[in-house]
Amino acid sequence: MRIIAGNLRGKTLYSVRGTDVRPTADRLRESIFNILYGQIHNRTVLDLFSGTGALGIESLSRGADHAVFIDNNTAALSIIKRNIESCALEKQSTVVRWDISKNLHCLASLQKEFDLVLMDPPYNRGLLRPALYHLHLSRLLTAGCRIVVEHSPLETVPEDLTMYTCDDQRKYGHTRVTFLTYQ
Repeated sequence: MRIIAGNLRGKTLYSVRGTDVRPTADRLRESIFNILYGQIHNRTVLDLFSGTGALGIESLSRGADHAVFIDNNTAALSIIKRNIESCALEKQSTVVRWDISKNLHCLASLQKEFDLVLMDPPYNRGLLRPALYHLHLSRLLTAGCRIVVEHSPLETVPEDLTMYTCDDQRKYGHTRVTFLTYQ
C-alpha cells in the first residue's frame, strides 16, 4: 500500500495484520481521488472508519490542510499513528478513538468544520445509516461538503436521509463507491 499522488507520492504505508481491517486498494483510492480532483486542496478532511489512515493521508499528500482520523479498532489506531509519523504529518492530523455507530460527539471538542468526508465502514454491518445520521447531527459539515462512501454492493446508501444528495455511484469489483453532497 502506497500514496498515489501529491508530495508523498510513492510513500509506503504500514498495514494492519489480519482481516479485521480492510484497507482501500491503491487502484480504488486512485479512482476516488481522480473523481475528487480539484476538491481537496485547502480542505479539512474527516476520515471515518480510518483503518490504516490511507484515505486521509492521501488527502493530505494532495494538499488538504488537516485530517481527522476516527476509528475504534486499537490495532488500526496504532497503524494510523505510525503512518502519520512516518509521513511527518503530525501537525496536520488528529487521531480519535471513537465508536462511530453510537454518535460523533467527539467532533465537538475539535472545533473544526469539514469540507470532505471519506468513509469506509466495515461491509454489511449496518453502519452506513447511523454514520451518515450522526455526521448530520454533528453540525460540522460545511454546505456543499463532499462525502465519499466506500461500501459493499449489497448495502445501499439510505435515500431517506434527504440532507444528502447522491451525485455519483460507481462499482469497482466487489466495492461500490457513492459520492454525496451535504445540503
